[in-house]
Amino acid sequence: MRNITRMMRRFILICLLLSVVAPVVAQESSSRPAGIPDPAGFQWSLIADGFDSPLGLISPTDGTRRKFVIEQGGLIWVIDENNEVAFEPFLDISDLIPADVFKGGYTEQGLLGLAFHPAYAQNRQFYLNYTDRAGDTVIARYLTTIADPNVADPDSARILLTFDQPQVDHNGGHLAFGPDGYLYIATGDGGDPDDPRRNGQNLNTLLGKILRIDVNTGDTYTVPPDNPFVGRDDALPEIWHYGLRNPWRFSFDRATGAMLIGDVGQWDWEEIDYQPVGQGGLNYGWSAYQGNHPYLDQPAPVDESTLTPPILEYAHSEGCSVTGGYVYRGAGLPQLHGVYFYGDYCNGRVWAAVQSDDGTWQSTLWMETAKVISSFGQDEIGELYLIDYKGDIFRLEAVG
Repeated sequence: MRNITRMMRRFILICLLLSVVAPVVAQESSSRPAGIPDPAGFQWSLIADGFDSPLGLISPTDGTRRKFVIEQGGLIWVIDENNEVAFEPFLDISDLIPADVFKGGYTEQGLLGLAFHPAYAQNRQFYLNYTDRAGDTVIARYLTTIADPNVADPDSARILLTFDQPQVDHNGGHLAFGPDGYLYIATGDGGDPDDPRRNGQNLNTLLGKILRIDVNTGDTYTVPPDNPFVGRDDALPEIWHYGLRNPWRFSFDRATGAMLIGDVGQWDWEEIDYQPVGQGGLNYGWSAYQGNHPYLDQPAPVDESTLTPPILEYAHSEGCSVTGGYVYRGAGLPQLHGVYFYGDYCNGRVWAAVQSDDGTWQSTLWMETAKVISSFGQDEIGELYLIDYKGDIFRLEAVG
């Protein structure tokens, strides 16, 4: 019944799209930093639609050029290289996630992240980040079936890591493999305003962090020996970075290996954080800071010398919830090479940013899409996608 309903919805949407939907085209920005092309030459073109609350688009490096879309309700769908969506889901874990996800209204729970192992073509392994029926975070490994590369084996699940989420919000949820082959996991501060448990600055909790684990040894995981807090009695060894509120989408620059993190702010500021390749142990400030601005007095003074300020920020007069994106490294739009794109969930704005020779970053408002930007995506060959929480998937293309 679910698939029949999905087909009917797609048919209706296609009929409407043929008559009324045009690509999202940019309006000229009044001032652009050097290295950021005129947005009037680009558009977000619809490639697939009809998804239910999509939260991401991820591609394995297996030569198939497939794209996998995750839905918050627990389904994963395959889009082939011709942008055709498979009739059956790749995987359905809807029975594992909180029932509240299906009741309508806003929620931050559900299936939140997907990552394919760098050797996926050989080992068929992929990893999920979801909140379980109790609302707690689960990191699990699955296998694709041998018989059909577009179907996963639900019975192959192996839980690697779980931890308590004290509230329903600020779950983070993204995960991705870094250039070093380790799995990185984003976790929120546990919810509630103002980080009441002070988890962001607490190294004895996994909340409010970026974690880094090795999934290539043993049945679960081990901690890489060069993680910054290995061997310390006052810190958990899985922690890679800390001082984050609700990191919503991070990525690694394919050319440099640097990490860029979109961290959702409290009442005033949204921020993009930056990590040079391989440099762990950074403190991004929450909840002593929000963006570049002092925010809360901590139970113990925060050592200002340990803080790493964001490379970019914007006030809530410009948006309300940042969605981290990607540095463009595709071949289709060479004029965008090295430009970092990020957006806002609330108003659909997309910014473009570049790093100057002196290491500083400059950003400009690039497009007004009016979409609900739940995520950006990157395919196997580095092309950039925008995921609209209302159900549509767009690819960035040149006009004409």
